[in-house]
Amino acid sequence: MPHLPSPPRNLWRQQDFRLLLGGRLVSQLGDQLQFLALPLLVVALTGSPAQAGIVLGLQTVVHLVFGLVAGALADRWDRKTTMVSCEIGRGVLTATVPIAAACGVLGMPHLYAIAVLNGVLSTLFGAANSSALPNIVTGADLPSALGAIGATSNALRILGAAGAGIAYTLDRMVPFTVNAVSFLASAAALRAMRADFQQERATATVSPRELLADIGHGLSWLWRKPVIRTLALLDAGDGLRYGAGYLLIIMLAQHLHANPTQVGVIFTGAAIGALLGSLLAPALTRRFPLGALSITMLWVEASAFPFYALVPTWWLLLVVAFTESVVSPIYNVALDSYRLSVTPDALRGRVTSAIDTLTGGAAAIGTMVSGALIALFGAPTLTIVLAGWLTFLALAATSSRTVRTATATD
Repeated sequence: MPHLPSPPRNLWRQQDFRLLLGGRLVSQLGDQLQFLALPLLVVALTGSPAQAGIVLGLQTVVHLVFGLVAGALADRWDRKTTMVSCEIGRGVLTATVPIAAACGVLGMPHLYAIAVLNGVLSTLFGAANSSALPNIVTGADLPSALGAIGATSNALRILGAAGAGIAYTLDRMVPFTVNAVSFLASAAALRAMRADFQQERATATVSPRELLADIGHGLSWLWRKPVIRTLALLDAGDGLRYGAGYLLIIMLAQHLHANPTQVGVIFTGAAIGALLGSLLAPALTRRFPLGALSITMLWVEASAFPFYALVPTWWLLLVVAFTESVVSPIYNVALDSYRLSVTPDALRGRVTSAIDTLTGGAAAIGTMVSGALIALFGAPTLTIVLAGWLTFLALAATSSRTVRTATATD
Protein backbone atom coordinates (compact mmCIF):
# COMPACT_ATOMS: atom_id res chain seq x y z
CA MET A 1 0.00 0.00 0.00
CA PRO A 2 1.64 3.28 -1.03
CA HIS A 3 2.37 5.68 1.75
CA LEU A 4 2.47 8.91 -0.17
CA PRO A 5 0.00 10.43 -2.58
CA SER A 6 2.40 11.76 -5.19
CA PRO A 7 5.70 10.56 -6.69
CA PRO A 8 8.91 12.15 -5.41
CA ARG A 9 10.91 14.65 -7.39
CA ASN A 10 14.61 14.35 -8.12
CA LEU A 11 16.20 15.57 -4.89
CA TRP A 12 19.56 16.13 -6.50
CA ARG A 13 18.08 18.87 -8.68
CA GLN A 14 16.94 20.79 -5.60
CA GLN A 15 19.65 23.26 -4.62
CA ASP A 16 18.46 23.68 -1.03
CA PHE A 17 18.65 19.94 -0.40
CA ARG A 18 22.12 19.74 -1.95
CA LEU A 19 23.29 22.54 0.31
CA LEU A 20 21.70 20.91 3.35
CA LEU A 21 23.25 17.53 2.63
CA GLY A 22 26.64 18.96 1.68
CA GLY A 23 26.88 21.04 4.83
CA ARG A 24 25.79 18.07 6.92
CA LEU A 25 28.41 15.77 5.43
CA VAL A 26 31.23 18.26 5.91
CA SER A 27 30.18 18.79 9.53
CA GLN A 28 29.81 15.05 10.14
CA LEU A 29 33.27 14.37 8.75
CA GLY A 30 34.73 16.86 11.20
CA ASP A 31 32.75 15.31 14.04
CA GLN A 32 34.06 11.85 13.19
CA LEU A 33 37.64 13.04 13.17
CA GLN A 34 37.19 14.71 16.56
CA PHE A 35 35.25 11.78 18.09
CA LEU A 36 38.35 9.58 17.90
CA ALA A 37 40.83 12.37 18.64
CA LEU A 38 39.15 13.68 21.80
CA PRO A 39 39.55 10.59 24.04
CA LEU A 40 43.08 10.06 22.71
CA LEU A 41 43.92 13.66 23.59
CA VAL A 42 42.45 13.31 27.10
CA VAL A 43 44.44 10.13 27.73
CA ALA A 44 47.58 11.86 26.45
CA LEU A 45 47.01 14.79 28.82
CA THR A 46 45.95 12.81 31.91
CA GLY A 47 46.79 9.14 31.38
CA SER A 48 43.24 8.42 32.56
CA PRO A 49 40.76 6.46 30.41
CA ALA A 50 38.11 7.29 33.04
CA GLN A 51 38.44 11.00 32.32
CA ALA A 52 38.18 10.28 28.60
CA GLY A 53 34.92 8.46 29.25
CA ILE A 54 33.59 11.36 31.29
CA VAL A 55 34.34 13.86 28.53
CA LEU A 56 32.63 11.67 25.93
CA GLY A 57 29.65 11.06 28.20
CA LEU A 58 29.08 14.74 28.95
CA GLN A 59 27.45 15.46 25.59
CA THR A 60 25.00 12.59 26.11
CA VAL A 61 24.16 13.87 29.59
CA VAL A 62 23.65 17.40 28.26
CA HIS A 63 21.38 16.07 25.50
CA LEU A 64 19.21 14.22 28.00
CA VAL A 65 18.99 17.17 30.39
CA PHE A 66 18.58 19.92 27.79
CA GLY A 67 16.69 18.01 25.07
CA LEU A 68 13.12 19.03 25.96
CA VAL A 69 14.12 22.68 26.42
CA ALA A 70 15.98 22.66 23.10
CA GLY A 71 12.89 21.34 21.32
CA ALA A 72 10.72 24.10 22.77
CA LEU A 73 13.26 26.76 21.82
CA ALA A 74 13.55 25.35 18.29
CA ASP A 75 9.80 25.84 17.92
CA ARG A 76 9.99 29.40 19.30
CA TRP A 77 13.07 30.73 17.55
CA ASP A 78 13.81 31.15 13.87
CA ARG A 79 15.21 27.73 12.96
CA LYS A 80 17.57 28.84 10.21
CA THR A 81 19.12 31.53 12.39
CA THR A 82 19.35 29.05 15.27
CA MET A 83 21.12 26.43 13.16
CA VAL A 84 23.57 28.90 11.63
CA SER A 85 24.33 30.39 15.06
CA CYS A 86 24.88 26.93 16.57
CA GLU A 87 27.30 25.94 13.81
CA ILE A 88 29.28 29.16 14.20
CA GLY A 89 29.30 28.73 17.98
CA ARG A 90 30.52 25.13 17.73
CA GLY A 91 33.18 26.17 15.24
CA VAL A 92 34.50 28.91 17.51
CA LEU A 93 34.46 26.67 20.59
CA THR A 94 36.27 23.87 18.79
CA ALA A 95 38.86 26.29 17.41
CA THR A 96 39.84 27.24 20.97
CA VAL A 97 41.32 23.75 21.46
CA PRO A 98 44.19 24.04 18.94
CA ILE A 99 44.63 27.71 19.89
CA ALA A 100 45.00 26.82 23.57
CA ALA A 101 47.35 23.94 22.69
CA ALA A 102 49.52 26.28 20.62
CA CYS A 103 49.68 28.68 23.58
CA GLY A 104 50.55 25.85 25.97
CA VAL A 105 47.47 26.39 28.18
CA LEU A 106 45.24 23.49 27.15
CA GLY A 107 43.94 21.57 30.17
CA MET A 108 41.06 19.41 31.32
CA PRO A 109 38.82 22.26 32.63
CA HIS A 110 38.92 23.68 29.10
CA LEU A 111 37.97 20.34 27.52
CA TYR A 112 35.17 19.77 30.03
CA ALA A 113 33.75 23.22 29.27
CA ILE A 114 33.97 22.61 25.52
CA ALA A 115 32.15 19.28 25.91
CA VAL A 116 29.28 20.86 27.87
CA LEU A 117 28.88 23.95 25.68
CA ASN A 118 29.16 21.98 22.44
CA GLY A 119 26.61 19.55 23.87
CA VAL A 120 24.13 22.39 24.42
CA LEU A 121 24.64 23.78 20.91
CA SER A 122 24.53 20.31 19.31
CA THR A 123 21.25 19.50 21.05
CA LEU A 124 19.68 22.79 19.98
CA PHE A 125 20.97 22.37 16.42
CA GLY A 126 19.59 18.84 16.22
CA ALA A 127 16.12 19.92 17.36
CA ALA A 128 15.96 22.71 14.79
CA ASN A 129 17.48 20.57 12.03
CA SER A 130 15.05 17.65 12.31
CA SER A 131 12.10 20.05 12.54
CA ALA A 132 13.11 21.98 9.43
CA LEU A 133 13.42 19.14 6.90
CA PRO A 134 9.69 18.96 5.90
CA ASN A 135 9.87 22.66 4.97
CA ILE A 136 12.93 22.11 2.77
CA VAL A 137 11.55 19.11 0.82
CA THR A 138 7.96 18.13 0.09
CA GLY A 139 6.10 15.39 1.93
CA ALA A 140 6.49 13.09 -1.07
CA ASP A 141 10.24 13.65 -0.95
CA LEU A 142 10.70 12.90 2.76
CA PRO A 143 11.51 9.17 2.41
CA SER A 144 14.05 9.89 -0.35
CA ALA A 145 15.57 12.77 1.62
CA LEU A 146 15.86 10.75 4.82
CA GLY A 147 17.22 7.77 2.90
CA ALA A 148 19.83 9.93 1.16
CA ILE A 149 20.88 11.50 4.45
CA GLY A 150 21.16 8.07 6.07
CA ALA A 151 23.03 6.55 3.12
CA THR A 152 25.61 9.32 2.90
CA SER A 153 26.05 9.34 6.68
CA ASN A 154 26.65 5.59 6.74
CA ALA A 155 29.05 5.79 3.80
CA LEU A 156 30.99 8.45 5.67
CA ARG A 157 30.88 6.28 8.78
CA ILE A 158 32.58 3.46 6.87
CA LEU A 159 35.43 5.71 5.76
CA GLY A 160 35.59 7.99 8.78
CA ALA A 161 37.45 5.76 11.22
CA ALA A 162 40.46 5.37 8.94
CA GLY A 163 40.52 9.09 8.18
CA ALA A 164 40.34 9.91 11.87
CA GLY A 165 43.34 7.77 12.67
CA ILE A 166 45.38 9.30 9.87
CA ALA A 167 44.45 12.86 10.88
CA TYR A 168 45.41 12.28 14.52
CA THR A 169 48.69 10.67 13.46
CA LEU A 170 49.62 13.79 11.48
CA ASP A 171 49.12 15.98 14.54
CA ARG A 172 46.88 15.85 17.61
CA MET A 173 45.29 19.18 16.71
CA VAL A 174 44.51 18.40 13.05
CA PRO A 175 41.09 16.80 13.81
CA PHE A 176 40.04 19.77 15.93
CA THR A 177 41.17 22.28 13.32
CA VAL A 178 39.34 20.41 10.55
CA ASN A 179 36.20 20.16 12.69
CA ALA A 180 36.23 23.88 13.45
CA VAL A 181 36.43 24.66 9.73
CA SER A 182 33.70 22.11 8.96
CA PHE A 183 31.27 23.85 11.32
CA LEU A 184 31.86 27.16 9.57
CA ALA A 185 31.41 25.51 6.15
CA SER A 186 28.12 24.02 7.34
CA ALA A 187 26.98 27.44 8.56
CA ALA A 188 27.78 28.95 5.16
CA ALA A 189 25.80 26.22 3.36
CA LEU A 190 22.79 26.76 5.63
CA ARG A 191 23.00 30.53 5.17
CA ALA A 192 22.94 30.08 1.36
CA MET A 193 19.68 28.11 1.43
CA ARG A 194 16.58 29.96 0.24
CA ALA A 195 13.85 27.85 1.83
CA ASP A 196 11.98 28.94 4.93
CA PHE A 197 12.78 26.50 7.71
CA GLN A 198 9.34 26.84 9.35
CA GLN A 199 5.79 27.67 8.42
CA GLU A 200 5.16 29.99 11.33
CA ARG A 201 7.04 31.20 14.35
CA ALA A 202 5.86 32.09 17.83
CA THR A 203 7.38 35.03 19.67
CA ALA A 204 11.13 34.62 20.03
CA THR A 205 11.18 35.74 23.65
CA VAL A 206 9.82 33.32 26.21
CA SER A 207 9.66 33.20 30.00
CA PRO A 208 10.53 30.05 31.97
CA ARG A 209 6.83 29.53 32.72
CA GLU A 210 5.92 29.78 29.03
CA LEU A 211 8.76 27.42 28.14
CA LEU A 212 7.46 24.81 30.58
CA ALA A 213 3.97 25.29 29.17
CA ASP A 214 5.33 24.76 25.65
CA ILE A 215 7.06 21.54 26.72
CA GLY A 216 3.89 20.30 28.40
CA HIS A 217 1.83 21.07 25.30
CA GLY A 218 4.26 19.11 23.12
CA LEU A 219 4.24 16.10 25.46
CA SER A 220 0.44 16.22 25.67
CA TRP A 221 0.11 16.21 21.89
CA LEU A 222 2.56 13.31 21.63
CA TRP A 223 0.68 11.25 24.22
CA ARG A 224 -2.57 11.66 22.29
CA LYS A 225 -1.04 10.12 19.16
CA PRO A 226 -1.15 6.35 19.75
CA VAL A 227 0.99 5.33 16.77
CA ILE A 228 3.88 7.69 17.56
CA ARG A 229 3.57 7.04 21.30
CA THR A 230 3.53 3.25 21.01
CA LEU A 231 6.40 3.10 18.53
CA ALA A 232 8.45 5.50 20.66
CA LEU A 233 8.05 3.20 23.66
CA LEU A 234 9.02 0.17 21.55
CA ASP A 235 12.04 2.10 20.22
CA ALA A 236 13.08 2.95 23.77
CA GLY A 237 12.94 -0.76 24.63
CA ASP A 238 15.04 -1.53 21.55
CA GLY A 239 17.40 1.28 22.55
CA LEU A 240 18.26 -0.51 25.79
CA ARG A 241 19.52 -3.45 23.76
CA TYR A 242 21.25 -1.19 21.23
CA GLY A 243 23.12 0.68 23.95
CA ALA A 244 24.43 -2.57 25.40
CA GLY A 245 25.29 -4.04 22.01
CA TYR A 246 28.49 -2.15 21.22
CA LEU A 247 30.50 -3.43 24.19
CA LEU A 248 28.79 -6.81 24.00
CA ILE A 249 29.90 -7.41 20.40
CA ILE A 250 33.46 -6.36 21.26
CA MET A 251 33.58 -8.88 24.14
CA LEU A 252 32.11 -11.65 21.98
CA ALA A 253 34.69 -10.92 19.27
CA GLN A 254 37.52 -11.08 21.81
CA HIS A 255 36.11 -14.37 23.06
CA LEU A 256 36.58 -15.64 19.49
CA HIS A 257 40.20 -14.34 19.54
CA ALA A 258 39.54 -11.47 17.12
CA ASN A 259 42.29 -8.87 17.05
CA PRO A 260 41.51 -5.12 17.07
CA THR A 261 41.62 -4.89 13.28
CA GLN A 262 39.13 -7.72 12.96
CA VAL A 263 36.85 -6.09 15.54
CA GLY A 264 36.94 -2.96 13.38
CA VAL A 265 36.02 -5.05 10.34
CA ILE A 266 32.97 -6.39 12.20
CA PHE A 267 31.68 -2.87 12.85
CA THR A 268 32.51 -1.91 9.27
CA GLY A 269 30.24 -4.76 8.19
CA ALA A 270 27.48 -3.31 10.36
CA ALA A 271 27.99 0.10 8.74
CA ILE A 272 27.78 -1.45 5.26
CA GLY A 273 24.53 -3.15 6.26
CA ALA A 274 23.15 0.18 7.48
CA LEU A 275 24.20 1.80 4.19
CA LEU A 276 22.33 -0.88 2.22
CA GLY A 277 19.25 -0.38 4.41
CA SER A 278 19.34 3.37 3.84
CA LEU A 279 19.49 2.86 0.07
CA LEU A 280 16.52 0.46 0.14
CA ALA A 281 14.48 2.54 2.59
CA PRO A 282 12.72 5.05 0.29
CA ALA A 283 11.26 2.39 -2.03
CA LEU A 284 10.24 0.07 0.81
CA THR A 285 8.72 2.94 2.79
CA ARG A 286 6.42 3.70 -0.14
CA ARG A 287 5.63 0.03 -0.72
CA PHE A 288 4.83 -1.24 2.79
CA PRO A 289 2.84 0.15 5.75
CA LEU A 290 4.71 1.55 8.72
CA GLY A 291 3.33 -1.09 11.09
CA ALA A 292 4.52 -3.95 8.90
CA LEU A 293 8.01 -2.48 8.70
CA SER A 294 8.13 -2.00 12.48
CA ILE A 295 7.09 -5.58 13.22
CA THR A 296 9.44 -6.98 10.57
CA MET A 297 12.40 -5.05 11.98
CA LEU A 298 11.85 -6.34 15.51
CA TRP A 299 11.45 -9.94 14.39
CA VAL A 300 14.57 -9.79 12.20
CA GLU A 301 16.54 -8.34 15.14
CA ALA A 302 15.13 -10.93 17.55
CA SER A 303 15.94 -13.77 15.12
CA ALA A 304 19.44 -12.56 14.28
CA PHE A 305 20.65 -11.51 17.74
CA PRO A 306 21.15 -14.99 19.29
CA PHE A 307 23.64 -15.82 16.54
CA TYR A 308 26.09 -13.32 18.04
CA ALA A 309 26.56 -15.85 20.86
CA LEU A 310 26.35 -18.98 18.68
CA VAL A 311 28.70 -18.36 15.74
CA PRO A 312 32.11 -20.07 16.04
CA THR A 313 34.31 -17.55 14.22
CA TRP A 314 34.75 -13.78 14.25
CA TRP A 315 33.96 -13.34 10.54
CA LEU A 316 30.52 -14.86 11.11
CA LEU A 317 29.97 -12.11 13.69
CA LEU A 318 30.44 -9.75 10.74
CA VAL A 319 27.68 -11.57 8.83
CA VAL A 320 25.31 -11.27 11.79
CA ALA A 321 26.15 -7.59 12.30
CA PHE A 322 25.57 -6.89 8.60
CA THR A 323 22.23 -8.70 8.54
CA GLU A 324 20.90 -7.09 11.69
CA SER A 325 21.98 -3.60 10.59
CA VAL A 326 20.08 -3.63 7.29
CA VAL A 327 16.57 -3.44 8.74
CA SER A 328 16.85 -0.58 11.24
CA PRO A 329 17.46 2.24 8.70
CA ILE A 330 14.47 1.09 6.64
CA TYR A 331 12.17 1.31 9.64
CA ASN A 332 13.71 4.59 10.81
CA VAL A 333 13.08 6.27 7.45
CA ALA A 334 9.47 5.03 7.46
CA LEU A 335 8.88 6.18 11.03
CA ASP A 336 10.57 9.56 10.62
CA SER A 337 8.69 10.22 7.38
CA TYR A 338 5.41 9.46 9.11
CA ARG A 339 6.18 11.44 12.26
CA LEU A 340 7.43 14.52 10.43
CA SER A 341 4.40 14.44 8.10
CA VAL A 342 1.74 14.26 10.82
CA THR A 343 3.33 16.53 13.43
CA PRO A 344 2.31 20.19 13.10
CA ASP A 345 5.25 22.37 12.14
CA ALA A 346 4.92 24.45 15.31
CA LEU A 347 5.33 21.30 17.45
CA ARG A 348 8.03 19.39 15.58
CA GLY A 349 10.93 20.54 17.73
CA ARG A 350 9.24 19.50 20.96
CA VAL A 351 7.94 16.17 19.65
CA THR A 352 11.26 15.22 18.06
CA SER A 353 13.25 16.19 21.16
CA ALA A 354 10.90 14.30 23.47
CA ILE A 355 11.28 11.11 21.43
CA ASP A 356 15.05 11.56 21.10
CA THR A 357 15.35 12.10 24.85
CA LEU A 358 13.35 8.93 25.55
CA THR A 359 15.20 6.70 23.10
CA GLY A 360 18.59 8.31 23.75
CA GLY A 361 18.14 7.92 27.48
CA ALA A 362 17.30 4.24 27.06
CA ALA A 363 20.39 3.68 24.91
CA ALA A 364 22.54 5.53 27.47
CA ILE A 365 21.22 3.30 30.25
CA GLY A 366 22.00 0.23 28.15
CA THR A 367 25.53 1.48 27.54
CA MET A 368 26.15 2.29 31.22
CA VAL A 369 24.94 -1.05 32.60
CA SER A 370 26.33 -3.28 29.85
CA GLY A 371 29.76 -3.65 31.46
CA ALA A 372 28.32 -4.70 34.80
CA LEU A 373 25.88 -7.14 33.17
CA ILE A 374 28.65 -8.72 31.09
CA ALA A 375 30.74 -9.14 34.23
CA LEU A 376 27.76 -10.65 36.06
CA PHE A 377 26.36 -13.00 33.42
CA GLY A 378 29.07 -13.28 30.77
CA ALA A 379 28.76 -12.01 27.20
CA PRO A 380 27.13 -15.14 25.66
CA THR A 381 24.46 -15.36 28.38
CA LEU A 382 23.68 -11.65 28.17
CA THR A 383 23.31 -12.03 24.39
CA ILE A 384 20.61 -14.67 24.86
CA VAL A 385 18.88 -12.51 27.51
CA LEU A 386 18.80 -9.54 25.14
CA ALA A 387 17.53 -11.78 22.33
CA GLY A 388 14.69 -12.74 24.65
CA TRP A 389 14.02 -9.05 25.32
CA LEU A 390 13.86 -8.40 21.57
CA THR A 391 11.45 -11.31 21.17
CA PHE A 392 9.22 -9.78 23.85
CA LEU A 393 9.24 -6.44 21.99
CA ALA A 394 8.44 -8.19 18.70
CA LEU A 395 5.52 -10.02 20.32
CA ALA A 396 4.28 -6.77 21.86
CA ALA A 397 4.39 -5.03 18.48
CA THR A 398 2.68 -7.95 16.72
CA SER A 399 -0.12 -8.10 19.29
CA SER A 400 -0.70 -4.32 19.21
CA ARG A 401 -3.53 -3.34 16.88
CA THR A 402 -2.16 0.21 16.91
CA VAL A 403 1.12 -1.00 15.43
CA ARG A 404 -0.34 -3.59 13.06
CA THR A 405 -2.65 -1.06 11.42
CA ALA A 406 -0.25 1.91 11.38
CA THR A 407 -0.11 3.60 7.98
CA ALA A 408 0.78 7.06 6.70
CA THR A 409 -2.89 8.08 6.82
CA ASP A 410 -3.34 7.51 10.58
